[in-house]
Formats: sequence, structure tokens, C-alpha cells
Amino acid sequence: MPDDTQQPDPDVELVARAREGDTRAFDALILRYGDKLYGLVYNMTSNKEDTHDLLQDIFARAYQSLPKFRGQSAFYTWIYQIAVNMTLNFLKKRKRRSGLSLNELDSAVQNDPALVDQTHHADPERQSNLHELQKRLNEAMMHLSESHRAVVTMFDIQGMPHAEIAKILKVSEGTVRSRLHYAHQQLQTHLQEFWEKSS
Repeated sequence: MPDDTQQPDPDVELVARAREGDTRAFDALILRYGDKLYGLVYNMTSNKEDTHDLLQDIFARAYQSLPKFRGQSAFYTWIYQIAVNMTLNFLKKRKRRSGLSLNELDSAVQNDPALVDQTHHADPERQSNLHELQKRLNEAMMHLSESHRAVVTMFDIQGMPHAEIAKILKVSEGTVRSRLHYAHQQLQTHLQEFWEKSS
């Protein structure tokens, strides 16, 4: 993927208008990236209420910080950096107060229509297996450290290239690869039992 200096940022015009106080331009940027940011935050927190609250804060922070945005990276790289940093900070605080149990997180994912395959309602056994897999996967994700969960979310769930993740996290591509390798090993270990049981 070409870097930002070779590829013009498609958001330049909207960002310029938003920086001049055009709230409709900022709303258009949020519409453009809102779903992806929701997916990022939700896959890291596994809680809808936390995700909605965090997104409000992320958008507010991005709007306030727009005057500082110099366009040295693409807008979406910049807003992803804000989202990842704020979500990681939130998760560290949540861990300290241990507000949510894994069971609550599991049920949130198990009942989320965005993650449940709706086409298999006619097959209760298949549906049950999907629920169980989602539950196990979510549990496995929650066992990862926050930084490992971030790279898995961006690479495996959102399909971002290593180079883009490296820019967002401000680490080397080698670090991204090694975090992914470690995270995949951890997920595989957690899911092994489920695969053996269902095979």
C-alpha cells in the first residue's frame, strides 16, 4: 500500500472545512469512518454501552484536536490513533476497577445481531455452535493484553495492512508482526478445546 505522501488523503477538503468550523463537514467524516471505529472499539471492549460512550468521547476529542491536525498522516490514521489510545486507556481503567465479568462480555457478544450469523436460524445446531464459537472467541480476545487485542482487531477483523497498523500504533511493522504472531498463538490455544470438541 502506498504511503500517505504518495497517495492524496481523500478527506483533505472535508478536514479543511471542519477546521474552519463547518460541523457538517466533520459529521461527514464521522459518517465515513463511524462504522469502522465502532467495530474497532467494540472488538476491543466487547461492550455496547462502553463502545457508544467511548465513541462520543473519541469524536469530541477529534473535533477539539482538529486545529492540531497538520495533515502529516491521513485523517483516518490520525482519528484511529485517537480511538486506539482512548480505548487502551479506558481498558486499563476498567481492568483496575474490574467492572465487567467475562460472562457479561460473553452474553453481550452472543446476543449482538451484528456478530450473529442470521442466515442459520433454521438450523438450531449450527446456530448453537456459532454462539458457542463467538463466546469462546470473545473470551479468548479478553485474555489478550490490550495492545495485542488492538492489533488483532485492526488486522484480522478490519483487514488493515501491517504498515497502516504500525502508523496508527506508532511502532515498527516488525513489532506489529510479532504482536500478531503472539496473539494468534494465544487465541489458537484458547480455541483448541472448542475445535476438538466440535470436530
